[in-house]
Amino acid sequence: MSIVKTNALLTEPKWLRYLLIGITLLCLSVLLLLPLLSVFSYALAKGWELYMAALLDDEALAAMRLSLLITLIVVPINVVLGVAMAWLLTHFTFRGKQLWTTLLDLPFAVSPVVAGLMFVLLFGSNSWLGSWLEAHGVQVIFAIPGMILATLFVTFPFVARELIPLMQAQGSSEEQAALILGASGWQMFWHVTLPNLKWALVYGIILTNARAMGEFGAVSMVSGHIRGETNTMPLLVEMMYNEYNMVGAFAVSSLLALLALCTLLLQKYLDWRQTRMYRDAQRARIAVTN
Repeated sequence: MSIVKTNALLTEPKWLRYLLIGITLLCLSVLLLLPLLSVFSYALAKGWELYMAALLDDEALAAMRLSLLITLIVVPINVVLGVAMAWLLTHFTFRGKQLWTTLLDLPFAVSPVVAGLMFVLLFGSNSWLGSWLEAHGVQVIFAIPGMILATLFVTFPFVARELIPLMQAQGSSEEQAALILGASGWQMFWHVTLPNLKWALVYGIILTNARAMGEFGAVSMVSGHIRGETNTMPLLVEMMYNEYNMVGAFAVSSLLALLALCTLLLQKYLDWRQTRMYRDAQRARIAVTN
């Protein structure tokens, strides 16, 4: 049987192809596009002035500043911890390595609400550690430190999980060559390891930033919902919605949705740029070979 006939047998009929495409587009529209459009529609339903007034409200501005503060603290910490964890799990062999690899996925498996409750039990005023910290003037639960810890927990795996497959695929031959040629450990990391990981690291940072800005469950358990102090943007949306402040709730929701869209566009741009650089490198290699 010829290759053409074989390909014809493996190709689905046009009607089936169009049916599957139509079902996929319908599901995406109902589940993703329409809810997103409805958020912006309800946010702007009563005019641009009320929309901007809701975003410039003191509580909304305080929630934005707190969300930004938590993100600015959590992302750099996760970058350092993620790179260290990925390096540990890909460059060393030790007893219990599989256990640590499994624990890395724990924030994915545990509900964010349960994660927040764990921190309440650990650092709450009824616990030994929490009472000791409060006696020394350190409040974790119902304060910003607890919100940072909860956000760190739920965002911890993103950077490491982006780096580990790439580091396993690349191996350590280039790093060993750098060490043989006289480079120090830091020189090897900055000039060999980090350039090879930069795109995966950027993806991990983008995902961590998006999750930190939008986290609700774990942060809700440890925040205390103190007006103007411990309400992030997702928590403020819930509070406004419960108070029937629909304009404010949808206005802040639209801002979160806009941040998510910007994150997605940035990720797609980086994907396109990486693909383009890879193709250019292949063409240059072929040109040199010829």
